[in-house]
Amino acid sequence: MLNVLLNRVSVKKDNNERVILKDIVFELEKNSIYTILGKNGSGKSTLLKALTGLLDNKFYSVNGKVIYDSKDILTLNLNELQKIRRNKIKYVFQDPVNSFDHLKTFRYYFELASKDQKSINEQLEFFLLPDSKKLFRMYPYEVSGGMAQRISFILALLTKPKIIFLDEPTSGIDAPIVNLLLIKLKEFVKEGNSALMVTQDIELAKSASSRIALLADGSLSKFSQPEEFFYLNQLVSEL
Repeated sequence: MLNVLLNRVSVKKDNNERVILKDIVFELEKNSIYTILGKNGSGKSTLLKALTGLLDNKFYSVNGKVIYDSKDILTLNLNELQKIRRNKIKYVFQDPVNSFDHLKTFRYYFELASKDQKSINEQLEFFLLPDSKKLFRMYPYEVSGGMAQRISFILALLTKPKIIFLDEPTSGIDAPIVNLLLIKLKEFVKEGNSALMVTQDIELAKSASSRIALLADGSLSKFSQPEEFFYLNQLVSEL
C-alpha cells in the first residue's frame, strides 16, 4: 500500500547538512495499524512529514523514495501532492488547534470533507462533541486541544482515505476518549485501509498496534508484532 525507502533526511544550515534520519525502510499493508515508538525529539514527527512532502525544502533535504499507487510521492508536483493529501493519505497533526485557520469556522472544514450530514452527526455524537448546528458556527480557537484532536480525526475519516497518519493522537485526550478513537481506528483499517501512528505512549502501542517499530538514534527498527517487539526491545523501557 505504501513503500518507504528513505536513505536520509537532513537538516540544512549554513550550507551544511546534518543527517537526522537514515536508512528508513518499511512497507504499510492493508488492514493494519503500524506504530512507531520513540522518545521526544527522536524525529517521529519529522519522519511522518517527510513521507508526504510536508517538510520545508528550505530547511530539510529528503533523499529516497515513498511509493504510493505506483508513484513516488517525493517527486510529485504540488498539485499532485495536494490531491493525495486531500483524498488518499490524511495527516492528523500533533497540534490540531493550530493546524486550522482560526479565521474559518468548522463549517468550512466539514463541508470540504463530506456532504453526508448524517455521517457527520453520527461521528460527532460518537466522539461526544457538539452537534453540527453548534459546532459549525464555532472557530478553532473556541475549542480545547482535546476537542480539536477529535475533530481532526473525524475530518480525516470523513474523506474516506486509504491511509491515516497520526502524530501523538492521544496527547490531548483522556482515557475514555482514547478508547473511542481506537474503536474507530480499528474499524477504519478493517475496511482495507492502514494507519501509521507515532507516539511515546507505550500502552497505546500495545493496545492498538498490528506492528510496532522503534525510532532511536535516527534509525528505525523493523516492524514486529507487539509481543515480539516488547520482548526484543529493551530500550522501550527508557521512553
